[in-house]
Amino acid sequence: MNFVRRALCSVTRKKGKSLILFAVIFVLGNVIAGAIAIQQSTENVEKSVKKQLGGMATVEIDYEKFQDELMKEENQKELKPLELKTIKKIGDSPYVKYYDYNASGWISSKKLKSASFGDDSSMGFPEGSFSLKGSNYAKVLDVEENKIKITEGRTFKQEEIDKGTNGAIISSKVADENGLAVGDQMVLDNVAYESYNENGGVGELYKIDTPVEIIGIFEPTSVKMKEESKDNNNGEQDKMNQQMLSTEQLNTIYLTNKLIIDMNKELFEKNKKAYPDEVTEEQEDYFVPVYVLKSPDDVDAFKQDVKPLLPKYYAVKASADQYEQIGGSMKKMSQISGYVVMIAVIATLLIISLVVLLFMRDRKHELGIYLSLGDKRSHVMGQIVIEMFLISGIALILSLITGNFLGKVVSDSLLNSDMLATAKSANQDMYFVMSGLGVSELTNADVMSAYEVKFSLGYIVTYLSVGLITVLVSAVLPLVYILRLNPKKIMM
Repeated sequence: MNFVRRALCSVTRKKGKSLILFAVIFVLGNVIAGAIAIQQSTENVEKSVKKQLGGMATVEIDYEKFQDELMKEENQKELKPLELKTIKKIGDSPYVKYYDYNASGWISSKKLKSASFGDDSSMGFPEGSFSLKGSNYAKVLDVEENKIKITEGRTFKQEEIDKGTNGAIISSKVADENGLAVGDQMVLDNVAYESYNENGGVGELYKIDTPVEIIGIFEPTSVKMKEESKDNNNGEQDKMNQQMLSTEQLNTIYLTNKLIIDMNKELFEKNKKAYPDEVTEEQEDYFVPVYVLKSPDDVDAFKQDVKPLLPKYYAVKASADQYEQIGGSMKKMSQISGYVVMIAVIATLLIISLVVLLFMRDRKHELGIYLSLGDKRSHVMGQIVIEMFLISGIALILSLITGNFLGKVVSDSLLNSDMLATAKSANQDMYFVMSGLGVSELTNADVMSAYEVKFSLGYIVTYLSVGLITVLVSAVLPLVYILRLNPKKIMM
């Protein structure tokens, strides 16, 4: 009888020992399977959320890290805006797909009506107020990134960007409120009011009129109202935050960078004339750079690549950083599951090795007979390995199913307890990507809803690989015991 058939017969005839080994591997396999399921699910959440956030990045002052230094008067002079040559050098990075840098402005109009969201008023957005966003990228980055969609008209032409012509792109809401269409002329009247006039009221201090031609009308696509969860205690706060973002985006007017710079200079001259003692130094042109990376996976590499180019107190901020801020629950679970896998593997190695070794001691006469009859030690060792793989294979496949269910139950329990712990800080629940990265937001609920423990090819392959390798390594100690067997002493 060859050693393969002996292994099959040994497993079926010695049912008690086979069941004991099966039970040990099954229990430990459930722990490993559950931990791997949780770990892979948290990694999948991170990948999918970061992919959803996209590979956008900007360079801005790192206020959090250098807050103490920024408060010192001597350091304030060092905080100069990014130079255009630095912005362009960063844009030459091999990780950048395309980029733009935006001038910004603000007007308070007396004639134009601003848009509001839904049935609410302007949600803290003053009536007649508009945010101006410049562009040096003819196709308009927000259009390319599907933040807004051009429904009528077009974006800029490159010659219009270069010359700074008076073309404007407005939202459909603003167009409807003011009865405007593509091709119409619109006057951006920026009105400044004095605090109190001689009669004790608020009077007009000065007004700047900038005529523009509407070349395009857009509809926002990035900000969508989400249905409130019945269990969401912060639903009203989330709704208010989303409406504020929507209102700001609806009241954004896209212009060329050069036009906004000219408008800001004219505004400075008016302020200087109105407040000669307060306004003395003209501010430098300030641009917000936005870099669209070739892949969201390139964020870390991009940060390292451009780090030597950054001025003091500046840092790269990416849209994917939102996950780093709010995905703490997933990271904790991933760390815990990683530790559980390590501990379970070590425990499995020790326990299976000792159990099989004890069984080998009981079978030393059987093994001695095989060797004394001239059977090779490699065949005896092969018989033991086959026995272990037959039993462990069945146990691992069954624990693959039950371990996945166990991982789902445990992770749901951990997530629920963590959400209860973080529910007290209502205002910490939502983070916004401000400045050049737009107005998209990520909530704790978004991260939780993306989490799902399920069967996947990666989970099955990873678990079976870890399980079978662990069992194989566990066989080392019993195989060493076989090598040390002396058939003559056993049979005497």
